[in-house]
Amino acid sequence: MSNLDRTNWPGVAFGLSLSAFVAFQHYKLPPVLPVMLDQYGYDRVLAGGLMSIYALAGLLLSMPAGRWLQRHGARSVVVALGVLFLVGNLLGLAAPEQGGVMLVSRGLEGIGYAIGAVAGPAIATAHTSARHRTLVIGMMAGWIPAGQLVASALTPFALELGGWQPIWILSLLVALGFMLWGRIGDRDAYLPGAAGAGGVYAVRFARGELIALWLGGALFMLWSGQYAAFMTWLPPFLVEVHGFAEVGAVLGYSLPVAVLLAFNVLTGLFLRWGAPLPWLISGAVIAQASFWWAAPYIGPGWDGFAMLVFYGIGAGITPTCLFALPTAIVGARRVAGAFGIIMTGRNLGVFLGPIAFAHALDALYGWNGAIRLIAISTAIAAAIAVLLAVKLRRFAPPDGLGRS
Repeated sequence: MSNLDRTNWPGVAFGLSLSAFVAFQHYKLPPVLPVMLDQYGYDRVLAGGLMSIYALAGLLLSMPAGRWLQRHGARSVVVALGVLFLVGNLLGLAAPEQGGVMLVSRGLEGIGYAIGAVAGPAIATAHTSARHRTLVIGMMAGWIPAGQLVASALTPFALELGGWQPIWILSLLVALGFMLWGRIGDRDAYLPGAAGAGGVYAVRFARGELIALWLGGALFMLWSGQYAAFMTWLPPFLVEVHGFAEVGAVLGYSLPVAVLLAFNVLTGLFLRWGAPLPWLISGAVIAQASFWWAAPYIGPGWDGFAMLVFYGIGAGITPTCLFALPTAIVGARRVAGAFGIIMTGRNLGVFLGPIAFAHALDALYGWNGAIRLIAISTAIAAAIAVLLAVKLRRFAPPDGLGRS
């Protein structure tokens, strides 16, 4: 984390914009997935894999990407992820009817995502002073829903133009724009204070810190698994179970994303004002578990609308608290290594969630059986959140994060 006296907002904006762009790349698929399933006949496991391969890339490459960023600065990183996105999108446009080719396409994009998912938050936090830390954490937690909302907002226009392809073409153009932006600045303009070899990655954690960090990683794994499954399969669920038209399914998908984006920022402010991080996160996870247990009984009317809003509130609070965990456990100076542990859990959950849900659809008697599986996993996550809340009370509160 940064020790700046003043926040450099252009640097923060670059990091957050880069993060939102890689999230857009990841989540451009779910809003058009019903169309692609109908057009190309992908089976459900392959469709889940088109999302999960991003997380597999992140699981394998997050720590190497962080070291590369720390040693070589942001410019080379931004150029590399831009090239990966260009090639990946072009490959997907060239042969979408071949499921294996589309999987390779998404895999290349996923490598770019793994780089950007580390680079964006690192660049943003490197430009943030302690005064604005919790606010930027809240904004940072919104990088995924921001990308989702952009993808959802563009999908109806793309479908009016004839299909999903305009989304992929736009991705190419934006990737070129970020490559240009990254080349304009000098090498370290967007990542001051690089530690080099043996720097922040050489830190050691006490046993109690490691236990808390791995509990946080396990919580992030379970939470992100259910979130990735929800966001991948909600549009097909609305179409197949409740008879929504494709555009209506996109609007239903967008509702909880818009709510959670607002609560990402609000939660950052709550933490700044002294809200207790341990109980904020455990309450949010318990609320999300209750959503999944109630989900089979929710209809497409006002009760469904209200529950999607309810889900969005919990989904906004939880990741903001999870992104704040490394600082809460080990403090600002050792946060990079702690963040790696937390993100490993997140990437594992995003990898497993959509595929596990797809398998459950076939093995557990359809949608309700798959939903029950997610309900059980979120109940376990709620128990871990309460245990983590107890453990967090043993650490000294850092830089304005609520603890009591």
